[in-house]
Amino acid sequence: MRRPLKFFTLTLLSVCLLSSQSAGVHAAELYGLKRGPVELQSGGPLAFGPSGILFIGDPKAAKVYAVNTEDEKGKGNSFDVSNLNGKISSALDSDGINVVDLAVNPETGNAFLSITSGAKSGIVRVTPDGTVAPLNLDKIANASVSLPNAPEDKVVQRGRRKSNPRSNSITDLAYTAGRILVAGLATGDAPSSVREFDFPFTKAANGFRVEIFHAAHGRSEDYAPIQTFVPFNIGGEPSLLAGYTCTPLVKIPIKKLASEDMVQGTTIAELGNRNRPLDMIVYNQHGKAFVLMANSARGVMKISTDNMENAKPLTERVSNGGVAGQSYETIDELTGVVQLDKLDDAHALVVIQPETGSMSLKSIDLP
Repeated sequence: MRRPLKFFTLTLLSVCLLSSQSAGVHAAELYGLKRGPVELQSGGPLAFGPSGILFIGDPKAAKVYAVNTEDEKGKGNSFDVSNLNGKISSALDSDGINVVDLAVNPETGNAFLSITSGAKSGIVRVTPDGTVAPLNLDKIANASVSLPNAPEDKVVQRGRRKSNPRSNSITDLAYTAGRILVAGLATGDAPSSVREFDFPFTKAANGFRVEIFHAAHGRSEDYAPIQTFVPFNIGGEPSLLAGYTCTPLVKIPIKKLASEDMVQGTTIAELGNRNRPLDMIVYNQHGKAFVLMANSARGVMKISTDNMENAKPLTERVSNGGVAGQSYETIDELTGVVQLDKLDDAHALVVIQPETGSMSLKSIDLP
């Protein structure tokens, strides 16, 4: 007997919903996630891993959470969301919005933003049609791991400056080859570190200290944290490409992390002082790989990776705000970019905060 079209449509919808729910349950079970609350103490970096699992860094709690968002593909594949901070304020019923990080779910194309508002922190999901909604963390499949050697949560004096190093216990994170890499500060005399955690979470790692030559300062340093990084094969060798404040670009072979307590990074570029790198991605274009980096004071840079494996290390001071090392170009049309992530092979997603006016979320062609 021929079934009515309405029944057939409902059947397809039911199958899709069951398939989506089953995928979410399967992902949770596969990675040992248990349903319960995630109580964020602070907003931190985000990264996606396998099966749409979202990793959330919480610097104040010194924890990394893995959550199953049960995300579903949105309508469309491009973004042009204006008044982003206003829409987030309405969704969270809170003012004073600060976007800490952006991550695109590669399986659905939806954007997830780490948000702080006063003393509150949370995650919001933005779909291509401009819908903004909080991710309900009250009862979500999750697992967590604590940093074993996080700095104390208190203000300390270092030289002429006072700061709370706990706020930088997690500055960036990424999933690669079955593990989470977490950059930030640890306890001790050489606090700059990169920690490794297997996923599913099985054990905590004490981390590895990182020393670099800071060309703008003209000296070796082991106390400033990596601000942003990407896992990247350099000459066929798995590595981290890391950006620091003021703005050295450093390569760190990942294989060294498993064998040494102190890793010496290789500074391959100085991109200018009085600047902080905010976010970075790697993408391919015309058979070549490039790094796109957003900065606090020096715009968006497109950095060449040509011959990076043979790049001559910088070992001398670069004075007066000068630049040296790996070549790059500034993308003049991209102004006010404070966060970015790769949307697909040809596009990036950017959060734009102009000097005046409201924030926006837009997809752009990769330059």
